[in-house]
Amino acid sequence: MNVPYRQIRAAYDDDTVTVYQAYPAAIARPALAAGRFVPPFKPARMTWIKPSFLWMMYRSGWATKPGQEHVLAVTMRRDGFEWALSHACLSHYVAGHHPNQAAWASAARESPVRVQWDPERSVRLEPLPYRSLQVGLGGEAVERYVDDWITGLTEVTGQAHAVRARLSAGDEAGAAGLLPREEPYPLAAPIAGRIAATT
Repeated sequence: MNVPYRQIRAAYDDDTVTVYQAYPAAIARPALAAGRFVPPFKPARMTWIKPSFLWMMYRSGWATKPGQEHVLAVTMRRDGFEWALSHACLSHYVAGHHPNQAAWASAARESPVRVQWDPERSVRLEPLPYRSLQVGLGGEAVERYVDDWITGLTEVTGQAHAVRARLSAGDEAGAAGLLPREEPYPLAAPIAGRIAATT
């Protein structure tokens, strides 16, 4: 399968898209009880969302790394997700995408959203030759995310552990069968251009 180098792949429907975050119990449990992020979650800090389940597994070590023991699947409004992307700046300067480093620095200061593309991961968390999206929400964007865009929170830590257990038993096909179905996410051309996506 020929996958574009920078492509968003996600679980989504007509109205929402699922992204993942990992937190300690002190943040995850109150959020799950409330159905939204509440203290001690700190909206003043940038929060990173990831549409790729396997990239979240890589980042959290299958929900075992300290402070990332609880993985949450967050359903958020697609119009909010696309607002974030349309107000995003790449997290670092890329020659050819930005006119110059000063232009990137100016855009980064003004944007409430950061985007970075990291190697996507296989079911065994090995790097793949194409990229996965991470979106950092700060300022106005994280406020909109917490107060308006989120439609639901579900803990998927058990799913993470089940996938890992299948892998430990040598059942890679069974592990893959437990993964959420992620499809290429459609982007309007202006948004794709802004975040340097390839199609």
